[in-house]
Amino acid sequence: MALSPNPVVGDEEKRAMMIKDILWPTLLLVGLVFAVWIVLFAQRGALLRRSPPTPEDFATGEAALRYFQPVEMPANNLRNLFEMPVLYFALVPLLIVTHHANRIQLMLAWAYVLLRIWHSIEHVVVKQVPRRFLAYLLSCMVLSAMWIGFAVDLAAAG
Repeated sequence: MALSPNPVVGDEEKRAMMIKDILWPTLLLVGLVFAVWIVLFAQRGALLRRSPPTPEDFATGEAALRYFQPVEMPANNLRNLFEMPVLYFALVPLLIVTHHANRIQLMLAWAYVLLRIWHSIEHVVVKQVPRRFLAYLLSCMVLSAMWIGFAVDLAAAG
């Protein structure tokens, strides 16, 4: 008995596959958040060991910011990952529950996440503001396209 090399995949199977597929870039973005947090934790820990703080270094919020200023980039980037990406994290469940997770949205999701990774590398490691801004701008454009596509698909569905 020979197995068919190209089994016909029905609509339900395609939908289930697309749901699983759109979760992969989302999980990668979650991984980026944790990676930046680990870098933040490691750099702050190293600063604390290298230059132990005095009570005055933490007397006020402003004093603490001054103390951690040499390692502020990971903290800034971590904050950035809870700004525009929140709209991405809000969109993915909407795409899933409305059954509008399609190939275009999947490609845009991967593009968005890869641009956010590029942005984080520029922000924390390379520290080139013009390239970081380009990555940010492109990621915002991709995220906007995702939301516009979702709205169009939703409207077309009636």
